[in-house]
Amino acid sequence: MEVNKEILLTQIAKAKKGNQSAFNYLLDHFWNEVYRFQLKRTENETDAEDITIQTFSKAFHKIDLFDEQYKFSTWLITISKNIHYDFLRKKKSSISSQTTTDDDDKVYSIADQSPSAEDKLINEQNLAKLLKDIKKLKPHYQEVIQLRYFQEMSYNEIAQEINEPLNNVKVKLLRARKLLAEIIQKKND
Repeated sequence: MEVNKEILLTQIAKAKKGNQSAFNYLLDHFWNEVYRFQLKRTENETDAEDITIQTFSKAFHKIDLFDEQYKFSTWLITISKNIHYDFLRKKKSSISSQTTTDDDDKVYSIADQSPSAEDKLINEQNLAKLLKDIKKLKPHYQEVIQLRYFQEMSYNEIAQEINEPLNNVKVKLLRARKLLAEIIQKKND
């Protein structure tokens, strides 16, 4: 998808200041490109999705390092490649103990402005219909939606519950809300 360079640079500048809608914009416009790239490399939907989530997680955390003289999509793909290499190294490793890096121990911050348009759509739905729609999501998206909206856990509590970095949880929730909103929107059209 071709993105207007001026609009993109404006959104990146906003994201560098922590603007949640700018993060949403970047996720919406570049998710498919990164996901397709990883799907070709991994030939596995789950792995491709996990690596894509980690890509955006890392990119959003390090957005202030992005140099505007380069293409944003190229920067994302480079991050994605590196995460894939790490994924392959870990997969090949026979060590079963879990290792952590300094990055895993840091607290990532993506601004959380509630409620978003997706949140409003979710809250407006009848509970029975909503649960039916949630069941259409992949299991890991169902889980974060259930923990956040039905068990009312904080991002930190969810990260501990599913044993993932905080930033991954935020990106998963962002993606899950977007997908759920699309499912609901399709039904309403």
